[in-house]
Amino acid sequence: MKIEYDKETDSLTIIFRKAKIKESDEVRPGMIVDFGYDGGVVSIEIDQASKVVEKTSEIQFAVAE
Repeated sequence: MKIEYDKETDSLTIIFRKAKIKESDEVRPGMIVDFGYDGGVVSIEIDQASKVVEKTSEIQFAVAE
């Protein structure tokens, strides 16, 4: 998994896996989900991320046990 924040476009992208994208769907205003040929989610993009994410320069990651 990879997370990218583009300060210039104020967009945050969460990439779950490397796969060819078959289609993209704006599931909510400003939230685009990319789907692979197998129908699974490949990535999610959030536009105007600084309005949604408190600290775009800080990421916390937790794994539930």
